[in-house]
Amino acid sequence: MRIIHYRTRPEAAEENRRLVEQVFAELRAERPDGLRYATFRLADGVSFVHLVDNEGDDDALGASAAFAAFRKDIGDRVVAPPEAGEVTLLGSYRLFG
Repeated sequence: MRIIHYRTRPEAAEENRRLVEQVFAELRAERPDGLRYATFRLADGVSFVHLVDNEGDDDALGASAAFAAFRKDIGDRVVAPPEAGEVTLLGSYRLFG
């Protein structure tokens, strides 16, 4: 599982939210197998966290047109490049699975 976090410029936070919502709308319509994905907006209103888990070799998120649109101009929306890393899920209650 990967975690990606970043902070947007204040004037770009709503555009980022809108683009994230388009990704989830496409995923709900396409229903790709093997993908578990969640995005959170933190209380400061400008920080976002994405959790991504792909089962198998398919990159359903990378194949998403809405995700490509989200990534296209992300450098213009953020104050610093997104940071990503691997995480291990130790436990979850109704969040994943």
